[in-house]
Parts: sequence; structure tokens; C-alpha cells
Amino acid sequence: MNIDIYDPDIYASATPYDDFALLRRDFPVYQQIMPNGSFYWAVTRYADVVEVSRQPEKFSAEVGGVILEDQSAEQLEQSKNMLLMMDPPRHSKVRKTIYPYFRPGEISRLEDRIREICIEILTVGLARKTVEFVHDLAAQLPAQILGELMGIPPEDRAQINHWAEIMIGSQDPDINPSASNAAEKTLSPNEGSIAMAMYGMEFARSRRESNQSDRDSDLGDLLLATQVDGRSMTDLEFAYFFVQLVTAGNDTTRTMISSGLLTLIEHPDQLAALRENPHLCGSALEEILRYSPPLHYFRRTATADTQISEQVIKAGEKVALMYSSANRDEAVFSCPDEFDITRNPNAHLSFGIGEHFCLGVHLARMEGRVFLEEMLNLWPKIELAGAPKRQRSNLNNALKSLPIRVAGA
Repeated sequence: MNIDIYDPDIYASATPYDDFALLRRDFPVYQQIMPNGSFYWAVTRYADVVEVSRQPEKFSAEVGGVILEDQSAEQLEQSKNMLLMMDPPRHSKVRKTIYPYFRPGEISRLEDRIREICIEILTVGLARKTVEFVHDLAAQLPAQILGELMGIPPEDRAQINHWAEIMIGSQDPDINPSASNAAEKTLSPNEGSIAMAMYGMEFARSRRESNQSDRDSDLGDLLLATQVDGRSMTDLEFAYFFVQLVTAGNDTTRTMISSGLLTLIEHPDQLAALRENPHLCGSALEEILRYSPPLHYFRRTATADTQISEQVIKAGEKVALMYSSANRDEAVFSCPDEFDITRNPNAHLSFGIGEHFCLGVHLARMEGRVFLEEMLNLWPKIELAGAPKRQRSNLNNALKSLPIRVAGA
């Protein structure tokens, strides 16, 4: 079968949901050839994605990383300092140390501050009337919240947000001018990740030299105190942890909010229903995440000969967990291509499942829900002011531009 679900250019126009549906039906574990002649197995069915995710001993995040393009040995070694690319038991130990800061009880304390920031951001949009939503508004919420959690100085947050976008948008030349050629086997160094890692190292050095009694303890202090392999993190290890948290916290939330607004605009009946039933904002957010997940996939690498469904997978072969496809699996979701803010149950996989279930899930859900609630309060009229532009990426299901026009009551 000649279906291409790798080419980033395809995703710049739209997610290939029709191709995903065909693969789920006929080739649920699909061998996708890459431009350099290598291949990966695209896992398209919900049940298979869950099965692979729950077997980290067979399908490793650490061995080959989480993106399809192979990285250099040096890059892989550095990436192992990110929670995202750790395998058990190391992953479990480190996550357990950090998790208390992300528990529901801790996150609930942030709701008033999140609401204040949402109101500030939405009020700015109302004053401007016409605005580019992705960067001018949506990006501001996670930047401020994560900045305050980590103790990042306010004057540095815009630059860090920019680095995060460059890093995550490595396939789009409009975002990252040094975007690597998709045909290259090894990724070129990414300017955003390098700059952010250097900032993280300096942040760690400065924190270690400062007097903590002069300020309140924050997530930055907690990370620096985290034990890795029985010892405190080095500045380099902290830097890569910093890169993951800042990138995930900024980019994923910005994408969730931006995609959510566009989806509601494109489904005016659902937006009207949400205005009439604002208590459904939490349910609407879950449907936004299912319908338009922030990430299309994450990679795993087989550690031994095994199989997925009836497909034999050899040791060392790449496997892509296709969340965008799994979230529309007809075997799990009724009318999966319909956007329904009342959908229940809604066990989407946009936050992952298993060992690598999103650490910041409670924060992301609170940010998204509160933003929707205040948007309904402050923006009674919302419409497109131009054509949205999608990011060129087979990894990130993101908008890079969303011009909108808003009006008050």
C-alpha cells in the first residue's frame, strides 16, 4: 500500500485522518518508509498503542529516543537526562521524586492565579479586537505560569518561549531557519534546545550560589535537589530536565488552547452549546484534546524480537505510537470524526498512558478549563480574521498562526 504518513508537508495542510482510518482497518501496524530508506512501524489502533505503552521493557523510550529521526550518540546520551526519554527503573525513581509538586492538591492552589492571568490575557485581546491568537495570547498563559513555578525571571520568559518554539518546530523553516533536512539520518544541532540548555545550566549555577532563604522555594529548587542515580543532579542534567519541562509546559499548552479555539470556531453549534452550558468546559477540553491532540506520535524502539497484534517486530526497529489515529479509533469512540463536547466516556490518549503518562496533566487541564471559562465570560463574539496556518511537522499537531477578531457584549 502506497500511503505516506511521514512527510511533514502533508501535515502542513491537514492531519491525514482518512489515511489513518484506512490503516486501522487494513494495516494497523504499518511499515512506513522514511526518505533516507529506513523505516518505522506506525501503530494506528487504540488497543495496540495502549499495549505498547504499557510494556517499557519491550519498547524503550531511552534506546532510540522519542522522535523518528535518529539522533547522534552524543545527543541520545544527553537526552537520557530528560524524564521523557528514561526507562524504568530510573524513570520511576526520578518521577516519584518530582511528582509531589504536580499532585492535584498542589495544582489546585494555582487556580486563582491561573484565572487572573487568563483574564489579563483575554482583556488584552478584547482591547485589540483583532489579534494573532497563538503567540500574542495563547502563549502567554503557560509562559507566565511555568515561569512563576520555576522561578524564571519575568524578563527572560519571552526569550525562553521563543526557544521552546524553535526547538519543537524543527521541521518548519518558518519557525526554525536551521530546520534539518528530513532525508538526513542524523538531526543537526537545534538552536533552540542548545540555547535553552545553556540557559538552564546558568540557571542551575546561579541557584546553587544564591541564598535560598531570600526567596520562597519553587520547582527549580525541587529539581536541583532531585536525586539521579543516588546523587544530586549536575548542572548539565538539570539543564536537560529544564529543557523538557519548559518545552512541554509552554508549547503543548499553547497548542491545546489554540487548537481548541479554532475547533470551536469551526463548530459553531458546539461553541453555542458550550456558552449555554459553561459547566461543560472540562468535558469540552477533553474532546478538544481527543479531536486535535497536541502531538501526533511518540517513538519507541523494540529491545528484543516481539510482535504487535500479528506483526513481527525485530529488535532495534522503530515503533511510532500514533495518538492522532488512536484517538479516532472506531472500536473505542462512537462517531470518532465528530466533535462533541458532551462525549462520555472520553478515554483519549493525548496525555499518553502507562509509565510516561503526562506529569503535568493536572496543570494542563486546569489551564485549559479556566481559559475556556473566562473566554466565554469575556468574549461573546469570536470569528476568524484570516486563514489559520498549520505547523509543518509530523510530530506537532500545532498552529503557527490563528488570526481572530473578538468583540465584547
